[in-house]
Formats: sequence, C-alpha cells, structure tokens
Amino acid sequence: MAALAGTTQRHLSFIESGRSRPGRATVVRLAESLGLSLRERNDLLMAAGYAPVFTESTLDEAALRPVREALEEILHGHLPYPALVIAPYGRVVAVNDAVEVFTEGAAPELLTPEVNMLRLMLHPEGMGRRVANLAQWGRHVVENLRARARRSPDPRLDEFVAELAGYLPEAPVSGDHLGFSVPMRLATADGELRLITTLTSFATATDVTLAELRLEAFLPADQATADALRRRAGRKGYRRV
Repeated sequence: MAALAGTTQRHLSFIESGRSRPGRATVVRLAESLGLSLRERNDLLMAAGYAPVFTESTLDEAALRPVREALEEILHGHLPYPALVIAPYGRVVAVNDAVEVFTEGAAPELLTPEVNMLRLMLHPEGMGRRVANLAQWGRHVVENLRARARRSPDPRLDEFVAELAGYLPEAPVSGDHLGFSVPMRLATADGELRLITTLTSFATATDVTLAELRLEAFLPADQATADALRRRAGRKGYRRV
C-alpha cells in the first residue's frame, strides 16, 4: 500500500495510528490505491479535513447535457431490445420503450416513481413470478451486489441485498446455462423470452453522478426471442426516446 501511494511504510503507519496528518495529495493517492469510488474518495478527503475533489452534478445540469444526449441515443439505438440507465441501488434514471416487457402485470406500487429495477426484477409481485429460472438468474444479481458491498461497505446496501435475497427460492448450483451466460427466462404475452444482459459504465468519469450510472442493455439469447421482440416493437409502435 505504501508503495502504491508513493510513501513509506513508516509514514503510512503513522497515518493509521493518528501520529501523522497526511497531506491532500497523499490522501488522494491512498484513495486511488484502495480502488475507492469517487464518492468514497470525497468522503476520505473530508474525513482528513480537505475539500472534496470530485463534483457531484445532477443529470439535468447543463454540464451533463452531452451525457444525457448520448444515453438517449444509445437507448433508442438498442430498440427493439430493452435497455435502461440505473443509479445506485437500482434506481431507474431512463429507459427505452422496450422496457415495458418487464413491467407487464407488475403491482402498481412497484411502478411508482422512483422505480427500483432490481426490486422489480426479483419481487414476486413484479417480474419474479414470471422468471422461470429465478433461483439461478436472481442469484447472479444478488451476488453482484454482495461483491459491491464487500468492496464498499454500506449498511443500506447490506439491507437491500438481504431484501432481494429473500425473494429468491432455494436452488442447487446448476450448469443449466448457455455456456457463456445465464439467460433470464421471462414469461410474456408473446411467449417465453430468453435474455442476457450487459452492463456499461463511464470508466473515465470524474463526476460522482456520472461514475455511479450503469447502462443495462438486454440482448436476445436466441433467434426466437429476437423475432418476438421485433414483432412486439412493431405491434406496439415503440417511439424514439
């Protein structure tokens, strides 16, 4: 850690014991060495008595207008397949029209602003009752959150993980997957859809809000699903975002 932060073991030990107050540059290097998120780096700086380095904008600010426009283009370009932008804890920021396949038959209380997509996906009154392989697929969702909680301890996240895990039925570890991904098998009015998901983030973001956004795009795992989603898009007349 000392080598990564460009300091000595002795100095690092003094910082840990409170015998030495680190300079601002040292705090920044320590935060980088620990792989902290931008929000956590700001928190560490403030704990050391320094002003935060990274800004935290709102999405409606002019500074993030190019980001909003880029996300809108990506969401639209992904049609007829579902795609959405989520903030921490699964809060939905933006969606394309194809996401309505996920809200089909969901309880109204799960669809009131602000919608939490992770809760909607696993809740028995949301998508949970329509996902044929909920135990296997949902386990991957929960384990990804647990891994995040291990990297960035947060009591609120621990509570959320426990809630989501409570929606999942017990299931043995199985090799029932495509060989490269675990598809979600979702029952819909158009038959069962098999979907795989990708997550995209802004790797070089220096704004806290932007760094915490994730673009989740769903793709068909087979030709039948692709055809069904195209037919659904034509029938429902999906529009530009």
